[in-house]
Amino acid sequence: MISWRSRTAPLLFVLAASLALGPAAFAASPDPVTPVLAAPPDPGTPVLAAPPDPGTPVLAAPPDPATPVLAAPPSGDPDPLVPGVVGGGRAEYPMDTPDQVLPPLHTEGDPAVPEPEEEVDELVEYLPRSAVVGTACTVRTGTHQRRVERLLGLPVDGKQSAADCRAIRAFQVKEKIKPAVGYAGPVTWARAELLAARKNLDPGGRCPVKKYAVACVDLDRQLMWVRKGKKVTYPVVNIRSGRPGYATRTGWHTVYWRHKDHWSSIYDTPMPYSQFFSGGQAFHAVYGQLATPVGSRGCVNLTYRDAGKLWDVLRKGDRVYIWGKRPGS
Repeated sequence: MISWRSRTAPLLFVLAASLALGPAAFAASPDPVTPVLAAPPDPGTPVLAAPPDPGTPVLAAPPDPATPVLAAPPSGDPDPLVPGVVGGGRAEYPMDTPDQVLPPLHTEGDPAVPEPEEEVDELVEYLPRSAVVGTACTVRTGTHQRRVERLLGLPVDGKQSAADCRAIRAFQVKEKIKPAVGYAGPVTWARAELLAARKNLDPGGRCPVKKYAVACVDLDRQLMWVRKGKKVTYPVVNIRSGRPGYATRTGWHTVYWRHKDHWSSIYDTPMPYSQFFSGGQAFHAVYGQLATPVGSRGCVNLTYRDAGKLWDVLRKGDRVYIWGKRPGS
């Protein structure tokens, strides 16, 4: 028979030990069935994120609306055109200015846009990437082969031959187009078109002759000039018009707003000597070559020097007449 003393002694011993150790002795181990609530994190303590479970899909954060999204390059052209000389063009500002697509905004006191450190006189042809290295006459048919053949008085078949290459290369050497490898690209075509227009400005009589000043824009040849009556007040120059999906609007327009030191409020891009004639489309300067494989986003681009001269010729209210279509658009 177990006595009362023998049964209560262990209980008294545990009670005494608990009193000696304090309240911590009563902290029981967690019941595996009972959920344990974590204490709120200390704001000053960094929390390390747990590594993702390989089997759990991770959702990407939504894009920041202020961050521009660059479109992926087209995959249809395995050998895209690139400047044929390393370092060709300018890197300070985009050569393909993202022109405004909305009416311009202007705030008094806007800072002046920068002038180029030096005028770009060098003509750098665009070649297929695989044809950039080397100086030998190329057997590749150029993107503007047929047009260059016509302008240089060659047999017009749209196919590169040894004789074509020698003739095109000789033209490139004479006009200081680099590299002179006989490739009929956009720069060679633009130069040949400009020289031909200086001899025969408007062979089709497309631009109307008026008593008032008319800025004539020929999208077929990527050229423009200004004429008042029969007098040319602004000689023909190369231009760059809208790419596919951003066509420069044809027909009659009027110069309705001018801003010499314009800066695009949408794309944060300089647009010197802007003269707007149709919504967000304007004449304005770009930093770099005009004869690039890709056109503008609707504006009529000019070199910095040509845009500055046009600024002194056109006035608010002058008329603009545009016809044709940019090749490849």
